[in-house]
Amino acid sequence: MTAEPSDGYSPHACVIFPRFTANLPRANASFTSKTHAAVTNGPYGSPLHSSTGPPTLTALLLRKFSSALILLWVAFGLVACGGFLPKSNDNRHNQPLSSLTQAGLRNMGSSPGEAMVIRIFKEEKTLEVWKRTSAGQFKMFKTYEICAFSGDLGPKIREGDRQSPEGFYTITPGLMNPRSNYYLAFNTGFPNKFDRVWGRTGSDLMVHGDCSSRGCYAMTDEGIAEIYALARETFKGGNQSFQLQIFPFKMTAAKLAQKASSPHIGFWKDIKEGYDLFELTKAPPVWDVCERQYIFNAIGGGALNPMGPCPAVTQIAGLAEKLQAEEAAFASAVESEAQRAARIAAEEAALKERSAAISGFVGGLGSIFGGGKDADIVPVISGKPAPRPLPPLQR
Repeated sequence: MTAEPSDGYSPHACVIFPRFTANLPRANASFTSKTHAAVTNGPYGSPLHSSTGPPTLTALLLRKFSSALILLWVAFGLVACGGFLPKSNDNRHNQPLSSLTQAGLRNMGSSPGEAMVIRIFKEEKTLEVWKRTSAGQFKMFKTYEICAFSGDLGPKIREGDRQSPEGFYTITPGLMNPRSNYYLAFNTGFPNKFDRVWGRTGSDLMVHGDCSSRGCYAMTDEGIAEIYALARETFKGGNQSFQLQIFPFKMTAAKLAQKASSPHIGFWKDIKEGYDLFELTKAPPVWDVCERQYIFNAIGGGALNPMGPCPAVTQIAGLAEKLQAEEAAFASAVESEAQRAARIAAEEAALKERSAAISGFVGGLGSIFGGGKDADIVPVISGKPAPRPLPPLQR
């Protein structure tokens, strides 16, 4: 008996099935090499039909039953092996999680029905799925590669700019699209409350399959199939929504400093607070909008006026110190970036000056060695034909 591997994944998750015909009632047929006449017998030796006559009803039913059973057997094999249904299958949104995925969730102390968070990082082209564990905190379950996203780093501003959104979004069952033309999809919920207060426009911004993007985040069909199934099971577990966090990159102080000259730096520093909260607490922060900016874990109930004053926020142990340290690191990194830029500019200026000096020196050498032109010097070759020589004198 084979022992289970230490990581909990079943070695029998993907099996090679035997030929199905082994346990089916086998038909006995005898053929002649010349006439190909055959008599087919049923499971108890009774004739079913002759090749020279039409098949009996029993034979047709047996064939249809066998075909259906084979198809079910193949479908079961695909699911057990982690396969996924083709786009033509209208039930693709209900395909179950593979045994490997379920085992991975068990190993981290979670289950399909537990709450989840999705984080997207544009520059790294990654989508992370986090699941809540029995301890109450979230752990990263799996990272998926993003095939493509539209536009550059920065938020979506207006309809038609082919830009993919950034920010915090809430995904509900109504945003799931089981009949997507891009295999499967869920809507990001853009524009959210923050986007609307800034007058940003756009619609149908999705996370979908098919590896093709026009303002969306495109995954492989296999990837979106599993992500969709994880979301579906989360809703079945009693969760009314899950949080979608979209960032331009990993929101470290060093990375922000590299982008300090971007017109989006203020917006990025705003959403970085939510990033830091999740990193610190391993729980999705409760977000809202006030004074036209994101606010996280605000005190008090009820929705905030997106243009109204911001209330106090819940103090998280260690958050103030982390934010101060991040701000100091950001300032230091910005200074370092400025110094690096100044050094590069100085080096480029010095190189340009040296190049000019060398060009001048080479030009001077050309003047010394005939590179110039003197009007008093008659050229050796004038381009005119030489005069004919005079005949020798007669003596």
